[in-house]
Amino acid sequence: MTSFILRNKIIIIILNAILIVLGFLTKWIFKNDELFEIFLMAASIIGILPIMIQAFSALRYKLVTIDLLVTIAVLGAFIIKNYEESAIVTFLFLFGAFLEQKTIGKARSAIKKLIDFKPQKALKKIDDDYVLVDVDDVLVGDIVLVKTGAKIPVEGNVLKGLASVDESSITGESKPVAKEEGSLVFASTIVDNGTIEVVATKVGDDTTYSKIIHLVEEAQDSKSKAEKFIDSFAKYYTPFVLLLGLLVFIIFKDINLAVSILVLGCPGALVIGVPVSSVSGIGSGARNGVLLKGSESINDFAKAKTFIFDKTGTLTMGSPRVIELINIDSDNEILEYLYSVEKESLHPLANAITNHLGDMKTHEISNTLVLKGYGIKASIDNNLVLVGNVSLFEKENIFIDNEFKTKIKEMENDGQTIVLVGQNNKLKLVLGIKDKIRDNVKTELSKLRKLGAKKLILLSGDNQTVVDQVALELNFDLAFGNMLPEDKSNYVKELKSKGEIVVFVGDGINDSPSLALANVSIAMGSGTEVAIETSDIVLMNSSFGKLTFAYGLTKKITRNMKQNIIIALLVVLVLVTGLIFSDLVDMSVGMLVHELSILVVILNGMRLLRYKLKGENNEKSRI
Repeated sequence: MTSFILRNKIIIIILNAILIVLGFLTKWIFKNDELFEIFLMAASIIGILPIMIQAFSALRYKLVTIDLLVTIAVLGAFIIKNYEESAIVTFLFLFGAFLEQKTIGKARSAIKKLIDFKPQKALKKIDDDYVLVDVDDVLVGDIVLVKTGAKIPVEGNVLKGLASVDESSITGESKPVAKEEGSLVFASTIVDNGTIEVVATKVGDDTTYSKIIHLVEEAQDSKSKAEKFIDSFAKYYTPFVLLLGLLVFIIFKDINLAVSILVLGCPGALVIGVPVSSVSGIGSGARNGVLLKGSESINDFAKAKTFIFDKTGTLTMGSPRVIELINIDSDNEILEYLYSVEKESLHPLANAITNHLGDMKTHEISNTLVLKGYGIKASIDNNLVLVGNVSLFEKENIFIDNEFKTKIKEMENDGQTIVLVGQNNKLKLVLGIKDKIRDNVKTELSKLRKLGAKKLILLSGDNQTVVDQVALELNFDLAFGNMLPEDKSNYVKELKSKGEIVVFVGDGINDSPSLALANVSIAMGSGTEVAIETSDIVLMNSSFGKLTFAYGLTKKITRNMKQNIIIALLVVLVLVTGLIFSDLVDMSVGMLVHELSILVVILNGMRLLRYKLKGENNEKSRI
C-alpha cells in the first residue's frame, strides 16, 4: 500500500485539488458548510498520506525531515478543525515537490542529452560486407563504416577515406575537423561530409565519450562544502523549528500560530537551492566542452587567484616544428639513432623531430634511461647516445666549443628550444625547435585577470631565454625556466604553504606531480585521455577560451549558490516574523510563498544552463 501511494503521487495531487475545488464550490454556490468541511477533510487525509509515509520512512533512519514538520502541522490543523488550512497546505507541499522534481530534471538534462546522443548501431565489416549491428557487438580491432550524417560508434583511427567531422559532443565546438587516414576519431562525433572506415581501438565504456558521461554523473552527485553544510544545517534546523513551535504555543497559548510556525519554518528552498546551482553549472560546463569533476574543485577554482601555466602544449600549440638542424659531422647514422630514440616517445618535441626526419631506418635500442628534465640516455649498437637539453650535456661534462655555444645562444634568442644529440661523449647534432603560441592566448589571459586572477606564473623546462620571451609577450607576472618536474612541484608546495589557492594548467601529459599537488588541476590540449583520469577540470579541446569560460562559470555557480541561500533564509525569516507580529500572514498564504520561493531558487539555479561569458559568441554544441 505504501509503495502504491508513493508511485501515484500525481493522481493524489489531482484528487487533492479536485476535492478542494469541490469543497469551495459547495460553500460558495450551495452555502453548504458541512459538505465543505467533508470535502476538505477528505483532501487533507488523501494529501497527507504520501507526506506522512516519507516522514516516517526518514525517521526509521533517525532523520528528521521537512516532511515531518508538514505532517505535524497538518495533523495539528486537522485536530483544531482548520480543514481549509490543512487541505491547502498538503496540496501546496505536494504540488511544490512535483514542480521541484520536474525542474531538477531539467537541470540534469545535460546528462540525459549526453546519454541519448550515444550511437546505438554500427555498420560493422564482416568478411567483405557491412552489417548493421548493435554498437555493443563491436569489439576492439573491428572495422566500421561511417557515412555522411552518421555518428561514429567507436573510438579509433581512420583506416580509409576522408571526412569532415563535427566533434562538438567532445569539445563543445561545432567547427568541423578534417579526418584522413591515420586520424584519431572519437565515438559520438558526427561525420558532416565524407565516408570513412574506422578500426576500433576503444569501445563501449572505454571511449572518451562514455568517460565524459560518467564524470559528469559523478560530479553532479558530489557535494560541495556549502551543500554538506546545508545538509547538516537542515538536520538540526528541523528539531529547532519543532521546539520553536512548542515554545510559541506555551508563550502565546495559540495552537493555530504554533502549527503555522511549523509549516512556514520548512527550509525547502534552502535545502534545494545549493544542489540545483551545482547540478545546473556542471551541466552547463558539459554542454560547452568543460568537465567540472566535482563541487569541491568548483569552489576552489572560483576562489583561486594564482594560476601556474606549463608552456609546451598549454600556452603553445603543442605541435612544434624543427626550425634548424646542424649535423656537425654530416653523419647520417646519428640521424637514424636520433629517429630510433624519439620514435619511442610521445613528447611533442619528439614528434617534431620524427616528423622532420621522415621515415628512416630504425636501430634496436638495448637500454634506455629517461632523465626527467634533462633528456634520454640510450645504448644503440654499442654506442652511448644522448638526446636532451644543454643542461644534460653540462651534467655529462660533454664539451661544446665556443662556436656552437654562440650559435645555441642565437637560436635561444630567436625563441627556439634547443635539443642536442651526442654519441660517445661527443656533440653530433644541434636542433632548434619552435612552437607557436596558441591563438588568442594574450586576450584570454587578460580576461582571466578581469575575472579575478591576480598572479600569472609560467613554469617550463625550456631554457630561461625562451621562457622570458613567451612571458614578456603574454604579460606574465613571473616566469621560471630550466625547471625540472620536482622543481615545479616544490614551487606549487611553496605557494600552498603561504595559503594561496593554486591552479595548475597543463597539457595532461607531463607535470603530473604538480597537477596532483595543486588545489585545482586543469588539463587542456591533446592529452584528452590522461586529462580525464588525472585532472579536476578538463577542457575538451585546445581553445584557451574554455579556460576563461570555466573560471567565469565556477564564479557564477558559487555566486548563484549564495543568492539561493540568501533568498531561502530571507523568505523563512520574513514569513515567521510576519506570522508572529502581524495578521497579514496565515498558514496557507505562507505556504504558497514558501513553495514559490522554492521555485524561485530552482529557476535562479537553472539560469546557469544558459551561461555565457560576457562578449563571447560561442557556437552552440549539438548536445
